[in-house]
Amino acid sequence: MVSVLYLAEVLRKARVIGGGRAELKLLACQRSELSWSAVSGEEVIPAPDDANYNAGALVMVELSAGKQVQRHAEAGRQLVSILQNFSRLQEKAKTQEEEIEQWKQSLTYQSQELNRREMEIEAAQEQIQQMDEDFERLEKQRQEIETAQEEVNRLRAEFERKSQELEGAWAQLQGESNRLEERQAELQQMTVLDEGRSRQFQELLDRVANSAAPIESIQTQLHGASESLSQQQQMLDQHWQKVGEQQAAAQQLQEEVNQQTQALQERWSAWQQAQTALEQARIELEIKQNQLHLKQEYAKTLTAQLQSQEALRQEVAQLAEGSSKVNLQHLEHMPLEELQTTAQDLEKDLEKLSRFVSSQEEELVLQQQTIDELREQIQQASEYDRLGLETELADEQDRYQMLNQTLVGQRRNLQERQITLKQHQTVLAKRQGYPLPDNQERSVDVEPILSQIEQTRQRYAEQLQALEQEIRDLQTAIAAAQQSVAQQAGSQAANWDDVRQFDQQVRSQITAVAELWGKVNTYHEFLQPIQDNLNLLKQQTEGATATVTDFQLSSTAQRQAIAEMRETVQQLTNPAAELAAS
Repeated sequence: MVSVLYLAEVLRKARVIGGGRAELKLLACQRSELSWSAVSGEEVIPAPDDANYNAGALVMVELSAGKQVQRHAEAGRQLVSILQNFSRLQEKAKTQEEEIEQWKQSLTYQSQELNRREMEIEAAQEQIQQMDEDFERLEKQRQEIETAQEEVNRLRAEFERKSQELEGAWAQLQGESNRLEERQAELQQMTVLDEGRSRQFQELLDRVANSAAPIESIQTQLHGASESLSQQQQMLDQHWQKVGEQQAAAQQLQEEVNQQTQALQERWSAWQQAQTALEQARIELEIKQNQLHLKQEYAKTLTAQLQSQEALRQEVAQLAEGSSKVNLQHLEHMPLEELQTTAQDLEKDLEKLSRFVSSQEEELVLQQQTIDELREQIQQASEYDRLGLETELADEQDRYQMLNQTLVGQRRNLQERQITLKQHQTVLAKRQGYPLPDNQERSVDVEPILSQIEQTRQRYAEQLQALEQEIRDLQTAIAAAQQSVAQQAGSQAANWDDVRQFDQQVRSQITAVAELWGKVNTYHEFLQPIQDNLNLLKQQTEGATATVTDFQLSSTAQRQAIAEMRETVQQLTNPAAELAAS
């Protein structure tokens, strides 16, 4: 059968003798383990016979579907547990909200960092694209230089071929010249040349003259190659100038980065020192807070002792007064059987209440033992475990206080019922003619007891007053320390952001310097082979130009010699012709 747990208030209808009939006013209904809802309207059910609760007491009642009471118990302890669970849930929810807020801040920072990295990547991509374009231009220039080098090599090969042909023609001419000299020696003896010999000499001279290399075309091609090399050198000089500017900028930026790195290290060192001081201040604050917590717990204990002493004083005073709300005259005139039945009912109620109060007293003793055990564990626990044990001790002490306060009324009610029962038994014994019970109240002087209780209460009050002053002083010191720690923490947080931003700036500058040096080194590695090849081509071109100039001088001398030889052959031919005509 399904049962539902309710929180109810005890109501009693007053009657002339003894307590009234108990009823339960339903206040709240349990929907789930941690969910309760208020009961609408005024829903009242009769209490079971064993429900010995005072009017106004709160009890936990399990009701069946037909609103029949299945179980009931004092609600004090369970209410304490529910309130503690609710408090823990609130703290857990607060902790989760703080964690969510931290996650939000972390995600915001990560998003900002991601955006910054994306911007850096885009800038790096732009630089890489610019470098690719520069490399493409340099590659094009390298290809042009290679083309010019191939053209120079071709011209050089052609020049060497022409030189070889010229050397062959020159050697042939030299041979013919030697033969001509031999023939001149013969002609000096003969004085004239015949027409066949003259024609043969003319053909040889024409062959020598026609075999001369085209010096002008070679000079034109070498001049074009020199101009192309000069243009390539000018373009390469522009790149060298750009590399020099980037190298100077990299050197300057490197010096700035070195200075900023030194400044960053100093700022990190200062932040670490401030953080160490902050941690020390937090430790001192935590020590003061622990001292305050212990003093507050001791103050709660003294307050509870004062309340217990006051309750004890009131109970003793009530016993001394012997006050009772029972109308003795009414008992004297009540029918004997009814009086006897009433006394028996009161005795049964007193036994039930005595058992209930005894069980509560035992539970209170067990609760005190639990508190004592926790205190011993705190004394032997480490600093890390002590906080959790102190929290558990505070919960157990709160539960002890609520249970003790509940028992104060129960004890008073038990004493009143004992007095009422004794009065009924006394009147009944008197009317039946029996001797008075042995436990009949006698006059007791409670003034010494009241005086001792008052002295104890006064001592506790003085201790509590001094302890409260110490707590106020400690709270003032803690407030000042908390303000100081909060200021230091805020300053540290701001300094952390500044140092972290400065660290990011320095890292970005280090990356920029590295990229710039990498770009400069890449330009050097790419341009230097091109420059070396260009220098080699310039040397080869200049050597070829010098060779062509020497060859041009030699060719001029050759042409002059050929002209002189033609003139000599002509002179030798004319006398022979004239001799033939005659």
